[in-house]
Amino acid sequence: MAARKRKTEEIPETFASYEEAGEFWDTHDSADYLKHMTPVEVDARLRERRFEIEIDSDVVAALRKRANSRHVPASRLANDLLRKQLLVG
Repeated sequence: MAARKRKTEEIPETFASYEEAGEFWDTHDSADYLKHMTPVEVDARLRERRFEIEIDSDVVAALRKRANSRHVPASRLANDLLRKQLLVG
């Protein structure tokens, strides 16, 4: 059985808004438009590593509450608290 070639809709020359472009790509597969894409070289250097750890929900709630009261992101407060406890203490 021969493979059927799918007919793809043309990509509009312009989109009226980012939302319109999003709607187009939400309903179209970019793999169908490879001939329209231009390869680019990317030099991606990660400057920092991030880690994910499990924290109990009551601890997260307390962390967020304290971070909000200090007007800092919860991640920054968590780093500061852990650094103080583990590296200095």
